Parts: sequence; C-alpha cells; structure tokens
Amino acid sequence: MSADRISGAAVPYLPRGVRLHDDRVRGIRVLLAPERVIQLDPVGHAILSELDGKRSLAEVIETLCTRYDAPPEQIEGDVQEFLRDLMDRRMVFLDGEAGGPA
Repeated sequence: MSADRISGAAVPYLPRGVRLHDDRVRGIRVLLAPERVIQLDPVGHAILSELDGKRSLAEVIETLCTRYDAPPEQIEGDVQEFLRDLMDRRMVFLDGEAGGPA
C-alpha cells in the first residue's frame, strides 16, 4: 500500500465499469470490475456505499463517524487504507484537489 494520504477535499468515486453488486447465490456483496471481483466485508461495503462521486472524502468520513458512532481517527484510518488499496488496483479514482481522472 502506498504511504500517500488522500486529501479530505478529494472526491472518491467508482470508475466506469466498476460497481457494487449483490451476489445473491452466495449471499455476499462484491465489487465488480472487468475480469475482477473483490468480496467485501461489512466495513468495505459501508465505505463503498457512501461513494457517490459528489461528496468529498471528509464528508464520507463524517457520515460514517455519525452512522457508526466511532472516533474520526479510527474511521479515517480505515477509509484511507481501504481506498488507497482500491486506488492501487484502479478500482477507485479521485476527482478534486488530489487529482486523478475526472
């Protein structure tokens, strides 16, 4: 995983061809991309469900903190690590201050 922090002003989003999907046969949530599938745990699903391509990373973290009544440092660390990993796999992009594809 890259050590770079994602700016709170950046807007994370799922690029074209990448989407959340309910695998009803297995009863799990997955992230689908061309020729790739990642099984999501509840934390990953909660994070990705908040990405709408409009809200900044800071707003997503604030929403998750409120929803799960958890400290911002903990939520931010989990979100940063998870999204950075998906960015390295080109399954999440950024728009806004941190750059990335528009």
